[in-house]
Amino acid sequence: MTILPLALAVVAAILIPPRTQPAAPAAPQPVADVAARIQRPPPHASWQWQLDGRLDASVPARVYDVDGFDTSAAAVARLHRDGRYVVCYFSAGAWENWRPDRDRFPAATLGADNGWPGERWLDVRRLRALAPVLRDRIAMCARKGFDAVEPDNVDGYANDSGFPLTARDQLRFNRWLAQTAHAHGLAVALKNDLEQARALQPSFDFAVLEQCFQYRECGRARPFLRAGKAVFDAEYALPRERFCEPAKRLGISAIRKRMGLGAWRDAC
Repeated sequence: MTILPLALAVVAAILIPPRTQPAAPAAPQPVADVAARIQRPPPHASWQWQLDGRLDASVPARVYDVDGFDTSAAAVARLHRDGRYVVCYFSAGAWENWRPDRDRFPAATLGADNGWPGERWLDVRRLRALAPVLRDRIAMCARKGFDAVEPDNVDGYANDSGFPLTARDQLRFNRWLAQTAHAHGLAVALKNDLEQARALQPSFDFAVLEQCFQYRECGRARPFLRAGKAVFDAEYALPRERFCEPAKRLGISAIRKRMGLGAWRDAC
C-alpha cells in the first residue's frame, strides 16, 4: 500500500465511528416539562386526612390526604372522578415495622424510637443508603396516580433521633425529597418542620401541620401563606371555637381530627 491510501485509511478510522458504537442515552426530560405537570393543591381548600381504616370517600373535602401503601390506584382514580386532589402519605424520616419494604432499610440507618409503636427515626445523613427505598416509594405514589406526596417525619434533627443530626442535615434531606417528588411530576408537602419553613418554602408546594394552634406556632407557616401556597392543619385537642376563626384569618385550612387519623373529621 502506498503512503497516501494508508494515510486516508487512518483518517477515516479516526473520524468515522464504528457501527458497533452504542447509542447515546436519551436526554433527561427538561425541568420545565416536569414542572408543567405538577399541580399544587388550591389554597383555602377543604381537606380530609385519613390514614387508618377503610377509606371513606364521601367526606365533602376537596383535598384527600391518604396512605400511599394502603390506597389503591383504583381508589385514587375514584377520588379523581369525584373532583378530589389526592395526596400520598408515606414516612420518609422514620422506619415502620409493618411496611412491605421494611427489610430494605440498612440496620445502621435505624435510630431511636420516635414515640409511635413500631417506628424508629432514620439517619437522614445516610442519604445514599435511604435514597433507593424512598425513591421507590415516591415512584409508587406516581404510578398510582396521586397528585402529591406528604413525606412524614422530616424533623428528626429537632428530636431525640439517636443520631447527631443537624439542621443542615435535615435541609439537605428534605430538599432531596422535594426534588425527587418533582422529578416524578408530583407536588410535595412540607410536614411540620416549621423551624425551617422559611428556608424550605421555595422547594415545597404546600404545608401540612399538626396542632399549630395548640402550640401557638402557626405564624411560622407565613412563608407558605405569603407565597400563595396552601397550608393544612389538624388539631387534636382544641375545640373548633379555639382555632377556626384564627385559621380563617390566617388563610389556613384547619380541621379537628382524632390522633388515630381514621375517617372522623370536624371541619371549620
